[in-house]
Amino acid sequence: MNDKTILIFDDDVNILEVCSIVLEACGYNVAVSETSHDIIEKVIEIKPDVILMDNWIPDIGGVKATQLLKQHPDFGHLPVIYVSANNDIHLLAETAGADAYLAKPFDLSDLENVVAQMLLKR
Repeated sequence: MNDKTILIFDDDVNILEVCSIVLEACGYNVAVSETSHDIIEKVIEIKPDVILMDNWIPDIGGVKATQLLKQHPDFGHLPVIYVSANNDIHLLAETAGADAYLAKPFDLSDLENVVAQMLLKR
């Protein structure tokens, strides 16, 4: 069993459920949040190894939430996978400072692979 924790920020409960099921089946611990304004508090509480960040998550949005995390002296090293259905997801991920991105809709194997890749970089 894996001792790694994935924190998912997304306001779509269906995405949260599917991603949780898939990642838990891979042996990860999974925590979820439907808002992003308290990202630092969530990271302090959950201590994730990887974060999945949705672009359109309330209240401050994925770009701002990722920037807050990446600018924090204690958490800037945490890998963030940016997730969006936007056509310009690569630009959004770059603006946010994310380490990788996953375009919605995505294959579940792509989700598993990108999470595994981010964990290898830690």
